[in-house]
Amino acid sequence: MAILKTYARLWVDDLDRALPLLRELVGAAPDLRFAFGGVELAAIGDFLVIAGPPEQRARYADASATVVVSDLDEVVALLAAHGGRVTVPVATSETGRFLYARHDGGAQVEYVEWVPELVARIVG
Repeated sequence: MAILKTYARLWVDDLDRALPLLRELVGAAPDLRFAFGGVELAAIGDFLVIAGPPEQRARYADASATVVVSDLDEVVALLAAHGGRVTVPVATSETGRFLYARHDGGAQVEYVEWVPELVARIVG
């Protein structure tokens, strides 16, 4: 299992207002932009920007980062071996499979296994 990409999460009220500065900072357009579960997301550089009403964003606020991995099943096994636990079971979205987990030390992370097309396009 390999970590392919890690995103710092940015919480914003309005994605369209947040993206111009990030485009300038990163020097590129977003790699991804889509709606999911009441929020809008954009992946730009090493940021995952999550926008929407505070009550919708709060549903995802426990995770401190989004980590894209090569094998989500291996993550589940590693979590169990090191005292961690899955807090939101494996589900799917347009980007692939994902879960939320709490590490034994208390960190909460979203893990994502992207569809092959995204891996090829974004990671290379």
